[in-house]
Amino acid sequence: MKNALQKSPIPESRAFLAKYLKEPVFDPHWHFHPEYQLFMVLKGNGTRFIGDSVKPFRAGDITFTGPNLPHLWRSDHETDQEKNIAWSEGVVIYFHNHFLGDLLQTDEAIRLRQVFHKSLRGMEFSGETAQQLQTLLLDLIPLEGFEGILQLLKVLDFISHTKEYQLLASPGYTNTLREADTERMYAVYAYVMKNFKKKMALSDLAQLTSMTPTSFSRYFKLHANKSFSQFVSEIRIGHACKLLIQEKMNVSQACYESGFQTLSNFNKQFKNITQFTPLAYKKKYEVY
Repeated sequence: MKNALQKSPIPESRAFLAKYLKEPVFDPHWHFHPEYQLFMVLKGNGTRFIGDSVKPFRAGDITFTGPNLPHLWRSDHETDQEKNIAWSEGVVIYFHNHFLGDLLQTDEAIRLRQVFHKSLRGMEFSGETAQQLQTLLLDLIPLEGFEGILQLLKVLDFISHTKEYQLLASPGYTNTLREADTERMYAVYAYVMKNFKKKMALSDLAQLTSMTPTSFSRYFKLHANKSFSQFVSEIRIGHACKLLIQEKMNVSQACYESGFQTLSNFNKQFKNITQFTPLAYKKKYEVY
C-alpha cells in the first residue's frame, strides 16, 4: 500500500471543497495536507489517529483539523476493502488557510482566529453541538459558489461559539514526519492494529522498521509523542470502549478481548486514558 506524505485535495482556484463520501473504508493512509478539514462520520467505525491522539470513531463523530496535522481514520473492516462490502459514509470539507484573506486579521474575526488556532491540535465536537453541526455540514454539500462560502462561514461561526469540544493532540505537538517516516509509522500502526490482542515484542517492531529495539523505542517516541507501550494501551482501551458500548460486553470480557492479561491492569489503564472506570464509561455512553 502506497502511503502519501502530503496531499492537496483542492486546487488553488477554489476556496473550499465539500464531498459526500461513500466508500468501502475511509482513506487508510497516514497523511497530512495544508488545508483545514472538517470531517463527519455518518456510517462506519474504527480507530481515529490525529497527531498523537488515538481514539475510536463511530457514526456522529465530527472533527476539525488544522493545516499539516497528520491524521488517519482506520476502519474496523479495512480487510474487507477489496470485497466492497464494508461501506463507510461521511462528509469532508476542505478549505484553504488563506480563503478569508485580510478579513481574518480584523477585530470581527477574533473568534475565528482563536478556533483556527485550536484546530492545529484537532477539535472533536460533542453533545448538541455535534447534532447541529451535522445538519449544517449536510446543508453545505449541495451548495456552490458564494452560497457555499456563506454556509461554510456559518459553520465556522457556529464552531467558534461552542464550548462542547475537546482538543485532541497534546499541547506543543509538532509534526516531525517526512515521507519515509509516514510510510514507516503507517507500517507500525497497521502491525499494531492487526496484533494488539496478543503480546507484542519490541524486537518484532524493530525488525519491521529495520532498527534495533532501542532505536525503535526512541524513534517512535519522537514521532508519536508517547512511548510504544502507551500507544498499544491506547489502542487496546479504544477497542475495549467499542466492545463495552457496541458489543454490550461486560468489563471482564472486554478486558481479555482487548489484549490485557489482568483485570487490575485493564482497570488502571482504562481510568488513566478515559478518566472513567469501565463501568462508569459504559453507563455514560451506552445510552447514546
